Formats: sequence, C-alpha cells, structure tokens
Amino acid sequence: MRVGVYTDKGKVRQVNEDSYYIPGDMDNDIRLFVVADGMGGHNAGDIASKVAIEVVTRYILRNFGDCDKDKDNLLSLLKDGIVLANQSIYEKSLTDPQVKGMGTTLIVVLIYSGRLYIAHVGDSRVYVLRKNSIYQVTRDHSFVEELVESGQITREQAASHPQKNIITRALGSEELVDIDVSVRRFFRNDTILLCTDGLTNMVSDEEIRQKAQSIESCQQLAEELVYMANEAGGIDNITAVVVRN
Repeated sequence: MRVGVYTDKGKVRQVNEDSYYIPGDMDNDIRLFVVADGMGGHNAGDIASKVAIEVVTRYILRNFGDCDKDKDNLLSLLKDGIVLANQSIYEKSLTDPQVKGMGTTLIVVLIYSGRLYIAHVGDSRVYVLRKNSIYQVTRDHSFVEELVESGQITREQAASHPQKNIITRALGSEELVDIDVSVRRFFRNDTILLCTDGLTNMVSDEEIRQKAQSIESCQQLAEELVYMANEAGGIDNITAVVVRN
C-alpha cells in the first residue's frame, strides 16, 4: 500500500485551516486516514480541525486493539471517536470566546481486511478510483446537495451555485452530531482520495480521474491535484490524501 499527502493554504487564505493524519507505519494492522477542514473566525478553524484530528485518531488507535473486528463494531469505533471529537470542540467553543462558533468537517477512513470503513461529517469527500472510473463514496452535507437531491437544481448548476460552501453538518457546531458511515471493498489497484472542498470546488471529478490515470506515484498525484486547484484559483485551503492498494 502506497500513500501520498499534500496540503496548501491556497492563493487567497492567510492560514491553512485544513488538518490531516496518515499512519507512520504502513506495516501495522490499523491503517487510519483522517482529513478535516476547519471553519471559524481568526484561527478558530485551524484549532477545530487540529482538535478533531487529535481526538479522533487518539481514540481509535487506543481502542482498536480491544475492538471486535466485525462491521458493526468497527463502524461504532469510528463513530464514538467522532462523537468525542465533537464534544471536545463544542465545549471549547463555549468556554473560550476567541473560538466561539468554530467547527470542522471530518473524514475518517479505516482500511482493514480488504475493506474501507468510512465515517464523515461535512462536505470533505472520499473518492474511490477503480480501473478507469471515479466514484464519490461520501455524500456532501451541504445546502446545495440538498437542493440537488430535491430536484430544485441540477448537478451542473450546483457547481457554480453562490451558496455552494454552506454546509449542513459540522463538528463542534452543535452538542450532538449526525454521522454518516459506510463500508466499501478495497480491491487490488484501487486508489482512494480523501480531500477537502478546496480541491473539489476547483477541480472536476473528471479532471481528477484523468490525472490519476496518468500518474503512478501517490505523492506526485497528491501534489499535482493541489497544484491544479491552485492554478484554477486556489480560493480555499487544499488537502489531498492518496492511498493506492
């Protein structure tokens, strides 16, 4: 299994409020990948995303060994870690006026025994690239996605909608958080991409697919995707984590 990661503040933002986690040892049984896109005034988004990454990774890594390795228990492990991270951010935002209202998106992907265990909140995404195709396997928790699903606008209209950055779920914004979970097979030669909307708002799925087809190195692919987002305007922080089986 090969991994690449790259993050950049983009061309407009002064601070990179994205955070990520990748494992230091790919020989371990637990292969955990996490991406967060923080939001809030001043540096609050930066704090929220870092807290989310620290809390959820610490919880999962500490409890993985004692967890039964079936589908329900592994998904519960991810959800429990996210719930704890949400509580940590929410409580900090209540007690510290400087970070009031902060929040973050969060993607958690655990690769175990040929499967992807996925949990997420917000509009950061997970893609699976398989053979010549690309599949978005997470659903954006956003206002525009709800408009698309209700038939009020088309997918093409959503790409340029003025309210495309409004999300409907985030860690830290409320005391309780609603978490989506799923399980996918992870086949030989599959590639997964975890990324923030700083990439997907600037680079289309088809452009991502084509670039992935032309680059073998995971690190080079992550860097090229971030470069493409910056070339298209770089209006937000950009993070890409690429994992190839």
